[in-house]
Amino acid sequence: MTQSTDAPPHGEVTVPHDALVAFSAEVFTGRGVPESRARTAAEALVHGDLTGLTSHGLANLTRLYLPALDAGRIDATAEPEKITDTGAAVLLDGRRSLGLWAATEALELAADRAAQTGIALVTMRDATHFGCAGHHTARIARRGMVAFLASNCGRQRIARPPGGRAAMLGTNPFSIAAPAGDRPPYVLDMSTTVVPTGKVRAAARAGEPIPEGWLEDAEGRPVTDPHALDSGGGFLRWLGGDPATGAYKGYGLGLMVEVLAALVPGAGLGPAPEALNGEGQPSGRDDDIGLTALVVAPGALRPGQDFRAEADGLFGALLDCPPLDPARPVSYPGRPEELTAEHRRRHGVPLSGQCHAELTALAAEQGLRFPEPVGSSQDALPPAGAR
Repeated sequence: MTQSTDAPPHGEVTVPHDALVAFSAEVFTGRGVPESRARTAAEALVHGDLTGLTSHGLANLTRLYLPALDAGRIDATAEPEKITDTGAAVLLDGRRSLGLWAATEALELAADRAAQTGIALVTMRDATHFGCAGHHTARIARRGMVAFLASNCGRQRIARPPGGRAAMLGTNPFSIAAPAGDRPPYVLDMSTTVVPTGKVRAAARAGEPIPEGWLEDAEGRPVTDPHALDSGGGFLRWLGGDPATGAYKGYGLGLMVEVLAALVPGAGLGPAPEALNGEGQPSGRDDDIGLTALVVAPGALRPGQDFRAEADGLFGALLDCPPLDPARPVSYPGRPEELTAEHRRRHGVPLSGQCHAELTALAAEQGLRFPEPVGSSQDALPPAGAR
């Protein structure tokens, strides 16, 4: 998520990026994922750690993707089925295919169509978790196009409408990415809640409290125990916090994603009669996720060189904005993450001690060789000013 990059934890182990991708791809192929898909999925997964967004990185390999594959909630070999194709718009049934791969496929299909039509949409039902949305949209921005990707959380409900008692919606993330001239692409990647669930669960694993403002209890009081999310005693708050400070905007964005990503393709909906059963605690699972990919090709509408030059000027002007603090220059979403990624591709990707232990245990269990560490964790810190 482009809200902020995660601070590097203590006790890190630094591992080469390409080796991490190769290892992750081996794990996926061991679960029956075709080799080409496994590589695409591995790149999407490792992207979280590469950019510092660890809540959506390798920590999810053993906690999310492998259990879902083993339980059949993700089908390793499923081929998305085309339901409708109007030329500029396509409806797919994802058939529980691996979202880390399928989201990239959906956006690439939309980009290929947009190159001819100027704009194209691919929407999918029965999809599965696809990791960092920004990884997928940034790929299209590097093709000179503007990309949008949104996903609901299927029938998982963890956030309440402002003033409501029952959890009705998920974190409902979305991303938009665009070229920025010769600079790293603009990549906005965000949940419509204050934080995604991964950040809360990361705090729980680390045994650390969370800041006031992330979770609230049934009466709307602040909750700082991260375990409350999964025990049913804590609800994620909307971006904006309280209604007086903008919660209705986060809630409205969450509903926007629910409409575009789930209602349009006919995927599982969070707001449903069963959400009103019981006492309103978080409920449901992230099955039958809906996603929508939209791509605009400016070069099909006007001279591409004009668009590129103006994009360069737009983002260059932002970077030239005088900062309040010279030590913290003005930036834009996507640039800090890309600078961090460039550094870590050269010097290695830091993994927390806990994540490293889990992955080495997985390697031993699967008869695989986990990559050897390189250098020190300090080598993998982003350059000064990257954040």
